[in-house]
Amino acid sequence: MRKLFKQIHLWISVPVGLIISIVCLTGALLVFEKEITRAVSPHLYTVDYTEGATPLKPSQIVALINNQISDTLEVNSLQTAQNPEEAWMVSFKNAGRRQLSINPYSGEINGWVEGSSFFQTVRKLHRWLLDAPAQKGAPSTGKTIVGISTLLMVVILISGLVIWWPRSRKSLQNRLKLSCNKGWFRFWYDSHVSLGFYATIFLLIMALTGLTWSFRWYRTGFYALFGVSTEQPQQTAAHGEGHNNKEKRKRAKQTNYLAWDTALTELQTKYNSYGTIQLNKNNAQIIQTGKRKGDTALFDAHTGKITEITIYDTNEQPISSKMKGIIYSFHTGQWGGIITRILYFLSAFVGGILPLTGYYLWIKRISRKKHREV
Repeated sequence: MRKLFKQIHLWISVPVGLIISIVCLTGALLVFEKEITRAVSPHLYTVDYTEGATPLKPSQIVALINNQISDTLEVNSLQTAQNPEEAWMVSFKNAGRRQLSINPYSGEINGWVEGSSFFQTVRKLHRWLLDAPAQKGAPSTGKTIVGISTLLMVVILISGLVIWWPRSRKSLQNRLKLSCNKGWFRFWYDSHVSLGFYATIFLLIMALTGLTWSFRWYRTGFYALFGVSTEQPQQTAAHGEGHNNKEKRKRAKQTNYLAWDTALTELQTKYNSYGTIQLNKNNAQIIQTGKRKGDTALFDAHTGKITEITIYDTNEQPISSKMKGIIYSFHTGQWGGIITRILYFLSAFVGGILPLTGYYLWIKRISRKKHREV
């Protein structure tokens, strides 16, 4: 049985090993994308804070910004932070994902925050081998290759466990340690086997969750395994909701930024702790530190009075949306905080090295075999 799995492990690894290395190494970089980006441009994300200083009101900040930017730009949203040393971010209509970093105490512009071109390339490599789909959810050759390679990676990892699973306690001890004084071949062999032994469980989690973005059939089956449908439930308007939507559409197009002052003050009173509060025309997103989504508050666009708050973690949220967040959390290592992110980084790095050490061992064995035949 082990001999069969050795052949499976080898001959699947040879053609897709380099692709797996690229996917794993780029994935390792993406684990700490936010921290690296902030470290490279700290002036865009932090501000000098003096004890007792009070941030300006949203309407004051918008007024100061309008005096410093082109008339063609219209403020669309303002992201505030509870951390007094965090910069606030301003988004504009028809400006894409570009944001303007603002000092909340003076209204000074720190600069434009744009997606790092380096990490954009890393992400394209990780997901599509630079062959990005024409639109979200569409297929592409690179996306298919990454998906197939990831699927084969699962087979490679499982076959590796079968091959090197220890039969005794002594064998287990050997599997868990790295020999550094028995020559290069033994060092790379132990690196391949022992490090792979440590990283396999995390690599399997990353691969099995990552496949949900590669293949629709896999995503459907994966969701069904947990009793969840991938079809979006049809939204049923609550009583009076249709009328309210019509009323909202009738409101003036220009945002009343004075209403943001009232809304922010009321939300800060309701939430003793939060990461950021993003103010939009007539709603706000309250995000806790380390989370991607949060509560949604609706407020009167003219007065700023809070009219409704939808708690994100309630059963009112579609189960499919929750499932997507859970999968993302497990794929990126965010589910356990900084500890799991570090473990994911190390495991992804090891996953990128495993094919390279495997190639080395394979080539060495071939050359040794030829040398003995001679």
